Amino acid sequence: MKTATPTMRLDRLLANMGYGSRREIAQAARAGLVVLDGKAVKDADQRIAVTVDLAARMTFDGAALDPPPGMVLMLHKPLGVTCSHKETGPLVYALLPPRWRRREPMISTVGRLDKETSGMLLMTDDGDVLHRIISPKSQIAKRYRVTLDRPLAGGEVEAFASGRMMLEGEDTPLLPAVLEVLSPTVAEVTVTEGRYHQVRRMFAAAGNHVVALHRDRIGGLALPDDLAPGAYRLLDAADLATVFGVAGPASG
Repeated sequence: MKTATPTMRLDRLLANMGYGSRREIAQAARAGLVVLDGKAVKDADQRIAVTVDLAARMTFDGAALDPPPGMVLMLHKPLGVTCSHKETGPLVYALLPPRWRRREPMISTVGRLDKETSGMLLMTDDGDVLHRIISPKSQIAKRYRVTLDRPLAGGEVEAFASGRMMLEGEDTPLLPAVLEVLSPTVAEVTVTEGRYHQVRRMFAAAGNHVVALHRDRIGGLALPDDLAPGAYRLLDAADLATVFGVAGPASG
């Protein structure tokens, strides 16, 4: 059975996308600033089909429309920025266009990177996508490049892969993780869980200290070399398929 395309009043749709109040949207429509398929939409009460290609078909004040609800983006999170709506100091949301910070549903981070961790951060206003990625059942692999304070001791690869490693203060062992040693003090680790400060705590349990941490991959999606810290790009359906297309190491 084919699912009907959802529709929404023009003023509500654009207000939810952060373009202004419903009154301001109505004024813009009357002024001919909202154009759909080459024709001005002057009635703010008109219901608009909310399709994935709407951003390619509609302009607002001469500029292409932002993606409708269901937007997913990749941000290269710089150091010193916090994944929060409320904490003090620089926040990841300040790296986005101001209009996006007024969207409803609200854009949220898909999981978090701590203030001193850089790299790939996914953000979305789609709750289903968010929960699917972070769900423990999905076991989406996440890869980090780690710089350590001291050389590796030699047993970390086996310890991380064992499925028996315990973190301080916890009573459930970690799922198997993959550690690839690049140099005595640099390694890549791939995990499928998202426990609090997990990678830092794993190396602490192995008697070492992480001095730099950078996430460069989620599932099969890699952080592009040309995406500078603080920059972002929108993801499409093919990108999301890549995220979900690579599973982590088998447990048990």
